[in-house]
Amino acid sequence: MSLKSDSDLTVQVPGSVANLGGGFDTLGVAVDLYLRARIVDVRDDGGNRLEVVHSTPPVRGHNAVERAFATVARRTGTRAPTVLVEVTSDIPMSAGLGSSAAATVAGIRLFERVTGRLADSVALGAATAVEGHADNAAPALFGGLNSVVEVDGGEPMALRWTWPDDLRFVVSTPSVGLATAKARAALAPQIARKDAIFNLQRVLSLVHALQGGDYERLRESVKDRWHQPARAALVPLLDDAIAVEDPDVLGVFLSGAGPSIAWLVRGDGARVARLVQTMYERAAMTATVRTLSVHHAASASGESAPYEKPAAVMAAAHGRTA
Repeated sequence: MSLKSDSDLTVQVPGSVANLGGGFDTLGVAVDLYLRARIVDVRDDGGNRLEVVHSTPPVRGHNAVERAFATVARRTGTRAPTVLVEVTSDIPMSAGLGSSAAATVAGIRLFERVTGRLADSVALGAATAVEGHADNAAPALFGGLNSVVEVDGGEPMALRWTWPDDLRFVVSTPSVGLATAKARAALAPQIARKDAIFNLQRVLSLVHALQGGDYERLRESVKDRWHQPARAALVPLLDDAIAVEDPDVLGVFLSGAGPSIAWLVRGDGARVARLVQTMYERAAMTATVRTLSVHHAASASGESAPYEKPAAVMAAAHGRTA
């Protein structure tokens, strides 16, 4: 088969918005911010190694793309070549938009390009082992809205749900980053029973409302008592954003561990984006405001799907056809 375009040598992985309010470590949805990794050389030496030779923005040390490639090689026992790649990413780092999960999944997808397709459970297990958070890893792997189940002694599972086509996110990212470790350290080791019940009720309501198009329930369904109150001091304007009442805002919540805030909207979100930008300007804060659509499953779009003929990928990397 002839490989005539860079798409044969490139994987594209979406960022994600996780938690969606009360679904802490449980829910995540893929969005149209992307990390792209392009194979520039393949050395059929059994090295079981990937090296990022150039990245934009720059990354240092043994990064998540490289770690994921090595992890899946070790977990599967599959012989893999040495792969050299270039990486570019539109996903801001330390922003709560799944940058590390996207990098992790890129390493796994690159491994598949040069060895062959992995079972979904194997790919998710490897991604979770590297990333630590299946709720970000699952949407990065599969697209769309996912809930996850982590099983003692087994691989995590992803359950895939329908996301309505007319719902988007306006996402505000302040100029200050927030490391996930710091955001997790702010959480109490235990929660009250009444708060656990509160969140369980709302996350089930949220999934039901999204499946049935019952948008009137969304504002209540994204409320949270587990993690957002503890993180509010670390996230500029979080409390103010959650308190906003506007007919075009269906719900507001922290994106992942923050500091990005996600505003759930119907339609193009242009007016809400202006409202959000004005809110930060009045607070004399710098923030990037993006309007993001949901990235649906790779099987539907053709993006990020593992290439079926690893030998052809290796040949293309050397400027040949197979």
